[in-house]
Amino acid sequence: MPKLIKGTFNRNDAGQISEFTLTGHAEAGPYGSDIVCAAVSALAISTVNSLDALAGIIPTVETKEDEGGYLHVALELDDTMSQEQMNISQILLEHLLLGLQSIEKDYLDFIEIQTESKS
Repeated sequence: MPKLIKGTFNRNDAGQISEFTLTGHAEAGPYGSDIVCAAVSALAISTVNSLDALAGIIPTVETKEDEGGYLHVALELDDTMSQEQMNISQILLEHLLLGLQSIEKDYLDFIEIQTESKS
């Protein structure tokens, strides 16, 4: 059984994505040639960078170097965020979710994405 990248996206009561976690390794190919891992990494890193560059939001980012294959990103969706920042952040996060779901359709044995409601 191949290893999986698991992604979990949490939505608040308003349906907005407030955080996501990516764990594991796809091992869909040799180190340096794993296109699933490369695609997931590129999407996730570009989303985090775009939250800062395009929305002016610096999310809380947690990685675990010793475990590898762990990224947790959380946003404070509160009154300090402007409506424009909220809109941009949600477009970026929904884009990430759609991109990962697209990868999941083609590489079901290597990636599993889910969304959860979190109050």
